Amino acid sequence: MTGPTALPPGYQAFCHALYQSTRVRMQPGHRVGLVENGAIFDEVVEAIRRATESIHILVFIWRPSEPSDRIVEALCERAHAGVHCRVVVDPVGSQEVRGEHDFNPKVELRLREAGVEVHYFRPLSGRWFGRLFGRTHHKLVILDGKVGFTGGFGIWKSWQGEGDSPEEWRDTNVRVEGRAVHWMQLAFARTWQECGGALLPESCFPELDPEAEGDVSACFVESAGGSGLSDAERMLRMVFAAARKRLWIANAYFTPPNAILEQLLEKRKQGVDVRVLAAGPVHDWRIVRASQRATYERMLKGGVRIWEYQPSMLHSKTVLVDDWLSVVGSINLDALSFHRMREGSLVVADRRLASKLDTCWERDLSHAKEMTLAHGGRTNPWRRFARQATQLLALNR
Repeated sequence: MTGPTALPPGYQAFCHALYQSTRVRMQPGHRVGLVENGAIFDEVVEAIRRATESIHILVFIWRPSEPSDRIVEALCERAHAGVHCRVVVDPVGSQEVRGEHDFNPKVELRLREAGVEVHYFRPLSGRWFGRLFGRTHHKLVILDGKVGFTGGFGIWKSWQGEGDSPEEWRDTNVRVEGRAVHWMQLAFARTWQECGGALLPESCFPELDPEAEGDVSACFVESAGGSGLSDAERMLRMVFAAARKRLWIANAYFTPPNAILEQLLEKRKQGVDVRVLAAGPVHDWRIVRASQRATYERMLKGGVRIWEYQPSMLHSKTVLVDDWLSVVGSINLDALSFHRMREGSLVVADRRLASKLDTCWERDLSHAKEMTLAHGGRTNPWRRFARQATQLLALNR
């Protein structure tokens, strides 16, 4: 085998490739659970109420809503109990629909009064143009340095429900225990420092109890964007290369660079069942959906099957490879995620999680429309223009 994304089969070959590409090793000793749609708020609030040492939240979108009220209440209760609570919010993602800045002065005031430390990531102030796209797109909740949540969620009403109506987005998240949580904690710590926060104490990186470890191998890959190949793109290329039978991608903003499109087409030539589940008519960015659809004609002609989710905005960022490898996190297949945003995803080698994602796919496809060349798959000038425009964000800064 030749080329940077040609891998021998098997788990060990994938682990070596991922480490060589991202400097992150897959490690055993994890427990990982799938958390879909609005259930994320139930699980996060429950985990917050059990925390005894520290609670860290790093999120792109936090807007006033019922989920926000629940999380604020739980944070204030734990802060009053002496738990160290630290929050980082991205002010661009957390602007309200009305155009107000910041995630809400009343929310911030209530948290600060309870003893929660709150920082904003890169406030735009007078330098908005240079900072507009250099955001943190992370979705991280870390409890006591032992339990972590990540995925596509934001703290807002769009993530309530079951993803089956226009007001309730379809999303996928994970709860993880194990060594990967330390890497999630590092992602928080580095962002916390940049925002002016103090160094985290050693207690935020506790020694893990070997007897409490699970039997799942996993790792957390963080990416800071930039020119050239980001760690987000490197990780996804290695995951795609590992596919021998199945490569199923569910992604909210499917506008990958041509190199990844070529890799997907090559996997299809090798006999891999390559599928894409993309956002459909309920979409928050019209130009991105047009850019996404500009990829369809080439992909369909190459044998890739494509569906669009119909009831609501598909916001998931998952990959399912064969029957053992999965990715869940914040990374979109677009230039923003690859080159401008701070991102992170959990990579998991576990047949049980893969089986659960398989079940999700079966359910989601029952609410999706398959694209064909005759129905929605052809490109046009508007779609070509949209793709060119969205790819501009990949240019060197």
